Amino acid sequence: MKINLDQLAQYPVLARLGCFILALLLLWLPLAAPIYLFVEDTNLESILTMVLLYVQFIFLVKLWGQRVYQQPQILTHYGLEFSRQNGVNFVQGLAIGLINILIVFGVQGLLGWLVWQQPKVFLLKIVLEGLLVGFGVGFAEELLFRGWLLDELKRDYSLSLATWIDAILFAVAHFIKPLEAIIHTLPQFPALVLLGLTQVWAKSWCRGRLGLPIGLHSGLVWGYYIINVGELTKHSGVVPDWVTGVNNNPLQGVMGVLFMGGMAWWMRGRSTKFHDD
Repeated sequence: MKINLDQLAQYPVLARLGCFILALLLLWLPLAAPIYLFVEDTNLESILTMVLLYVQFIFLVKLWGQRVYQQPQILTHYGLEFSRQNGVNFVQGLAIGLINILIVFGVQGLLGWLVWQQPKVFLLKIVLEGLLVGFGVGFAEELLFRGWLLDELKRDYSLSLATWIDAILFAVAHFIKPLEAIIHTLPQFPALVLLGLTQVWAKSWCRGRLGLPIGLHSGLVWGYYIINVGELTKHSGVVPDWVTGVNNNPLQGVMGVLFMGGMAWWMRGRSTKFHDD
């Protein structure tokens, strides 16, 4: 068995990705199926199954590193190091993400495209919930896409090609949903690709550490959660939704594409040529 796993490292990247995903599904489905069958609350069902998926993902990634690549510290190799500098990078990213979301909505408010309103729920509760949700999403998605997936792609492709493939797959992954929902949310695809590119360049800027990408992703989700769940804004109707963002989501409009394009350009300009492979 060890010989087979050693040989797996020599397989093309698509074969390696397929083997890993198949192994993850074989681990996850037997435990996730009872949750889908017996948990009636859809929100609780989603939380439990996703937490289970990522716990098993981390377990499998560590085993993958040890047995396939002979790298017992594969998470550190991905950039998930517990250091002061990575912590500083995380806080910086969190601030950048949150501030930029506030700027996007603030500019629209100044232009009269939306109206700010009093929160309809206890705002501090939403702020704390949003921070927790943002960190969970940021940590999970960055470890998956800018950690494991990017590393696998870089083993076969140049950094530039791996960056673009990683960003496109990151965007595509957000459309694993019913066809009607895909069509409805399709306008956010370009902005998601730009976000994926931004995150790779953020990692490069920090010499392969994941603190900044995790923080930036977390801050973006946090800011949007506060404004959306807190119902702090409503569109004025001065411009159509495709400008400001369908369903109050800035990524589903021209503003979101311009915003993410600016952030990607800024991050690319600050990224170093350091290769963390």
